[in-house]
Amino acid sequence: MTTLEQFLEEKARKTERALEARMAAWPNAPETLLKAMRYSLLAGGKRLRPALALGAAEIIAGEDAPALPAACALEMIHTYSLIHDDLPAMDNDDFRRGRPTSHKVFGEASAILAGDGLLTMAFDVAAECGDLRVVREIAQAAGAEGMVGGQQLDLEAEGRALTLDALRQIHARKTGALIRVSVRVGAMIAGARPEQLDALTCYGEHLGIAFQIADDILDITGDAGTLGKPIGSDAVNQKATYPALLGLEEARALAHEAAAAALEALAPFGREADTFRALARFVVERQH
Repeated sequence: MTTLEQFLEEKARKTERALEARMAAWPNAPETLLKAMRYSLLAGGKRLRPALALGAAEIIAGEDAPALPAACALEMIHTYSLIHDDLPAMDNDDFRRGRPTSHKVFGEASAILAGDGLLTMAFDVAAECGDLRVVREIAQAAGAEGMVGGQQLDLEAEGRALTLDALRQIHARKTGALIRVSVRVGAMIAGARPEQLDALTCYGEHLGIAFQIADDILDITGDAGTLGKPIGSDAVNQKATYPALLGLEEARALAHEAAAAALEALAPFGREADTFRALARFVVERQH
């Protein structure tokens, strides 16, 4: 097992335990709602956003515990977005992480409410950090000018020819905003100096670009069994993607360019950021 694999596994385990504890703290919610929330939230996955928040805190302060509430909040928001993205009114996907999507198991209405519950609960958990800046940063990244706004632009772009700049704007919001803020809040909670926060913010921005391009490529070249969801859905839904606009090879080159920029952003840091360096390389080389 590589150092990066150990890092991701450790952060995922830590996040899973914390998520379990926080779900157990809401015993009075309707049983069906809790089951639907847990079904998606505890279904595994890369836990990339929590790993980024915890890893950034570790780079700055040498420990990640203070960033754990923010890490949980970010994963709740990410999970809610997946539940809603999978709905028939959005991407209409039947499988996620190798099993039926929430609306296929619990029905559309309960899936919507499970997403609503996770989103709302996320801010209760984020408030545990005791830092209003963290709550506001997450809200702005997830809201109308961030992830939700990017999803709206993505819907409006279906079947349309876009410029590269317009495509970048969509994905900077839809995917990049939550990745960027994951790094930022972890660093903020750990007491990052302004120049450290700037460097890690730059890293997060470029990592988000690389991640999205790689996702677009995997929707064409990936294996459904490995990915845990069908491939080719972007083409079916006439989604605006980097391969559709640029072709596979140019999209790959752009992903590697973004990863290189993410690595460059880490120049002010020493070996404490080596895991983040490995993560930037992994993001563009991954098969899932």
